[in-house]
Amino acid sequence: MINLWVFIDVVITLNTIATVIIVFREKRDISATWAWLLVLLLLPIAGFLLYLFAGRKLSHRKIFNLKAQERLGIAQIVANQKLQFDDNELLPANQVTNAARELVRLFLETDNAILTRKNAVRVYTDGEKLFASLFEDVRRAQHHVNIEFFTWYNDDVGNQFVQLLEKKAAAGVQVRVIYDLLGSHGSKQKLFQRLIKLGGHVEPFLTPKFFPITFRLNFRNHRKIAVIDGNIGYIGGFNVGDQYLGKKVRFGYWRDTHLRVTGDAVLSMQSRFFLDWNATTKQAPVTFDNRFFPQTESEGTTSMQIVSSGPDDDRQKIKQGYVKMISIATESIYIETPYFVPDGSVLEALAIAATAGVDVRIIIPDRPDHPFVYRATEYYCRDLIQSGGQIFAYKKGFMHSKMVVIDGKIVSIGSANMDIRSFKLNFEANAFLYDREFARATELIFLHDQENSDFLTAEYFDQQSRFIKIKQVLSRLLAPIL
Repeated sequence: MINLWVFIDVVITLNTIATVIIVFREKRDISATWAWLLVLLLLPIAGFLLYLFAGRKLSHRKIFNLKAQERLGIAQIVANQKLQFDDNELLPANQVTNAARELVRLFLETDNAILTRKNAVRVYTDGEKLFASLFEDVRRAQHHVNIEFFTWYNDDVGNQFVQLLEKKAAAGVQVRVIYDLLGSHGSKQKLFQRLIKLGGHVEPFLTPKFFPITFRLNFRNHRKIAVIDGNIGYIGGFNVGDQYLGKKVRFGYWRDTHLRVTGDAVLSMQSRFFLDWNATTKQAPVTFDNRFFPQTESEGTTSMQIVSSGPDDDRQKIKQGYVKMISIATESIYIETPYFVPDGSVLEALAIAATAGVDVRIIIPDRPDHPFVYRATEYYCRDLIQSGGQIFAYKKGFMHSKMVVIDGKIVSIGSANMDIRSFKLNFEANAFLYDREFARATELIFLHDQENSDFLTAEYFDQQSRFIKIKQVLSRLLAPIL
């Protein structure tokens, strides 16, 4: 018995020493540091293994591969739009305010996100309709199809998509696919084996094809982008799988938001795809080719920037965009997000806006897909209610939309959730749109979703059990690493 206690003391001592060395040897946010300390100290050995796979930062080599590339096609976009980087009239005066021009300038400076005009945009909130449109556009592809999704399940819809890409590859169309190995939950190369034999190219994002070797599971490619012939682009929140068409009983109807775009914004999506492709593939990097970045034609009127962020850059560019949108709002802030786990800057910006009389409304799911994250979401929702914000729980199915609309003027739609993971750890891509007519249309979508939601009051949270409140507090402590 004495020997057992000696052994336990040695393990605890070594675990404590290792914890301090491991956590402080890498520069990270102080909140994440404390969260990892909590995990490592409370879960000896198990916490260390968890950190080994999920806590280590991205290697400098991979960061270099992502950051050191030339942004393909940017010169083409500038030429098409006849843009000047020092243009003081970045947006027409009849579209948005001077505050919106500050948002445009922010993205130009932090992400080299070119403002493109005259884009035609179609919104999809239903998976059946989205994939019917996407599949039809892929069928018509003549030169290339570039696909990048976080989740690609080996199920009916996933296989239908692969079979369609196989037909295009067999017909001589260039097909490239990037998927996230962790996000795809075991959908490995065998799903794409025939596509590869037919000449398609498939890569797991920044990850060896042999999953057990990977020790950085925490950095996920959460982007959802599709580009067809450089003329049509898709960006938003849907992934590839049956559940995203409402075919999983657990989730019911899947409520998400995705965009189909024609115009020069497609070239920005293409540029993002090739940055990720060149950093991921072992093949020769893709270089500029007019067939990938063609002259685009569109009768649309929407101005748009495609903004990306990830752990390859300490600037949390999409989060900065969210904070800027919140700070310039004077009338309303409408947010849809499956996870509401903001950091201090976002929460404070929302609280200030609500306290100042801005109409702040957030729609979240009425059911969890990740228990800890959902309890953390409840904690922060309860906090925001105290500042005057309004919270609604979508009850028609699972709310997975990532949409922000302010003042009926500016909209953000993409892959980034309103949570710390999307701000700091995931690779994300959002479209920021400057068009009052489009913004009013998305406001109507939000209000329709609100009609299918329950209004959550302070009393609702007060009546929750003590056990649930404890889980909320504990989940909040782990929020920086959830």
